[in-house]
Amino acid sequence: MKIIPLSEGAFTIDKTKQFVPFNLDSDDLQHRPTGSLLVEVQPFALVGPEDILVLDTGLGSEKAGRLQIHQNLINAGIDPSRVTKVLLSHLHKDHAGGVSMAGRLSFPNARYYVQRKELEYAFEKGPSSYHTDELAVLRDSPQVVLLDGDGVVDGYIKYEMTGAHCPYHQVFWIVDGGSTLFFGGDVAPQLQQMKSRVVAKYDHDGRKSMELRQEWTERGKIEGWIFLFYHDIKTPVFSF
Repeated sequence: MKIIPLSEGAFTIDKTKQFVPFNLDSDDLQHRPTGSLLVEVQPFALVGPEDILVLDTGLGSEKAGRLQIHQNLINAGIDPSRVTKVLLSHLHKDHAGGVSMAGRLSFPNARYYVQRKELEYAFEKGPSSYHTDELAVLRDSPQVVLLDGDGVVDGYIKYEMTGAHCPYHQVFWIVDGGSTLFFGGDVAPQLQQMKSRVVAKYDHDGRKSMELRQEWTERGKIEGWIFLFYHDIKTPVFSF
């Protein structure tokens, strides 16, 4: 399966939860508010013999009336209409901004896989973390598959509701021949966090996130997983 990182660029984020573009060549992190985190926003496309998968959908930025994730796919030689599945780890703004455009789902021929309770929670929590106007189309579209807990899609995509980063966050294992691709969303966002015992304040349950990262690191080493890191500037794809 071909892995294509769909980088939307580097950003800083602080307690305001606003993603501010950051130029790695010219900007100085010290000039940003104290405590700002430097992150990549990086969905992935996975191209296999039967499916073209998109893992999370980015910030939803537009240029000249086109979503950035669409342009990134086109730049990689993929017509967005050919995407068959969209796997959503959770619905925070930076992961689900490209879910819809102009009141319609942004991938017209794809099924969208999202945890039912995460969708419900997004509307309970509201706009501090979720763009509910953009997510409304997920509520009644026949393209949306609402998941309840853990399971398997089409025999090769395993999903597990872990919580930890937000209450109903989910992660995915995609088994392709002899390879296992692991996408941990914001519970496993960067390589450095997999190597350290970090309890992040921005997580719903920081200790659980830390423990899951340790568990996945050990399993990934033993089983030879390929990790896909959504917020890693230097190492989007990695195997131990």
